[in-house]
Amino acid sequence: METAGAKPAAERPQLVNGALSDTGPKRGRKGRAVEEVVRYFLAKEGSTPAKPELGEEAQSESDALIKAFRSKGCVIYVVTAYQAEAEVQGGNPILVKRPLEK
Repeated sequence: METAGAKPAAERPQLVNGALSDTGPKRGRKGRAVEEVVRYFLAKEGSTPAKPELGEEAQSESDALIKAFRSKGCVIYVVTAYQAEAEVQGGNPILVKRPLEK
């Protein structure tokens, strides 16, 4: 007897070479040519969540966390910049976002 929530054997992930493998159709994003650049900033003195202002930039996430902790609870902003562009596919423009490089 099979329970209502159990998947049939054909739909269950299988172990292949020590890793789980899903035998079903892939549902992931397409690979991106340019990798996103993430930047970390401490909040500027007097900044509020309603009106965020960027202060000093940190070199890494861990550096930002340390600086925020030392400044007694400072807020960290994580910024990823994109540029909107139009791609024409089949005569129809499609808006896409392209990551900007640092």
